[in-house]
Amino acid sequence: MKNSQDFVAWFRAAAPYIHGFRGHTFVVAFGGEVVSDGKFVALTHDLNLLHSLGVRLVLVYGARPQTEGRLSQRGHVPHYVEGIRVTDAVALECLIEASGTLSVEISALLSVGVAESPMAGAALRVATGNFVTARPVGVVEGVDFQYTGRVRKIDALGIQRRLEDEEFVLLPPLGYSPTGEIYNLTVEEVATAAAVALKAAKLIFLTDAAGVVNGSGELIGTLSAQQAEEILRHPGTQGEDVGYYLPCAVRACRQGVARVHLLDRHRDGALLLELFTSQGIGTLVTPDIKDVLRSATLEDVPGLLSVIEPLEAEGALVKRDRVLLETEIDRFTVLLHDGRVIGCVALYPYPEEECAELACLAVMPEFRSQGRGDVLLSHVAERARALGVKHLFLLSARAGQWFAERGFVETGVHDLPPQRQQMYNYRRRSKVFVKPLG
Repeated sequence: MKNSQDFVAWFRAAAPYIHGFRGHTFVVAFGGEVVSDGKFVALTHDLNLLHSLGVRLVLVYGARPQTEGRLSQRGHVPHYVEGIRVTDAVALECLIEASGTLSVEISALLSVGVAESPMAGAALRVATGNFVTARPVGVVEGVDFQYTGRVRKIDALGIQRRLEDEEFVLLPPLGYSPTGEIYNLTVEEVATAAAVALKAAKLIFLTDAAGVVNGSGELIGTLSAQQAEEILRHPGTQGEDVGYYLPCAVRACRQGVARVHLLDRHRDGALLLELFTSQGIGTLVTPDIKDVLRSATLEDVPGLLSVIEPLEAEGALVKRDRVLLETEIDRFTVLLHDGRVIGCVALYPYPEEECAELACLAVMPEFRSQGRGDVLLSHVAERARALGVKHLFLLSARAGQWFAERGFVETGVHDLPPQRQQMYNYRRRSKVFVKPLG
């Protein structure tokens, strides 16, 4: 941060998240690579911070590289079918050894309390146990998966008791049957089942990819479960990790998990950047929440400002007097997503001229290119028609092309109502666009 004011601004912006996360359960899943690469040391600092803020944490770890290393030492060739390990007796023995060693290593790293370090005075306690009941995959299309299993049940009550005692809960990629067998499970399935059973506020996957990307290779910041399913219908467009985790994200959202995050495990501080900044750094998958369009109220003013202030700063919108904004709040319509104001538009009628000004149409950057601007435009047009308006006009210095593509025609200042002509800012030189309402 450039100066102390940047820090103050960031800390204040993070405050709502700090308040909102307290007392909620997060399930964090990561592969054995995070430990073998030495990245878990930094991750413990961030997990400690979350714990100190009152977040209840369940950690689910994988052990594939550690298991592969042990198999290689024995000269045993691993066997996979469609990405799923066929777990024979040797592979199971190697997995049990690897998981046990990892559990000890992770617990040790969470116990470090060196003075003048992020873990100083942490005194974190870690609980693990037979919280996962499993069943065998069995024989699928002629392939006997032997000791490879599926999650049958999560002991949510047992985990909750540990969380209430302010302990971390550590879940290995293993499950136990009622008859005493041990089964190999995937980290993503254990994490998803745990998040659903615990009604977790967040399920977080640390992956080898930055997140889900579009056709141009650009990161997609937010996806609904439905949008994620559409992406999954086109195999090969995402990396291997996303192919594993994205279906789990959809399943978790469909079964009650409020948020699923896919984060780059290589990015230092990825957890903090994702959770405590508005834009995040990975891909957030949410349930299929419909947008809400309604008239604005005074309670919406802070949300409105968060939408329009960045556009005012860059000159795309005229800066509005805040007192006047509150006075004219009934002119505004807001678009909300999951209770958050993400867009707005205002309508100023001129009854004598049978026209109205469309003003302050804005959508937050991360929600653009998804048709929400068109939704606001269509709504304000219907609202104008109901008032007997024959023509809509607007002034724009930046977005003229967008409006032109939607039937607005550029005219001149002389076509504005006389009262509006008197308020025209010739220094700004905004262009005037008009559209008849049929």
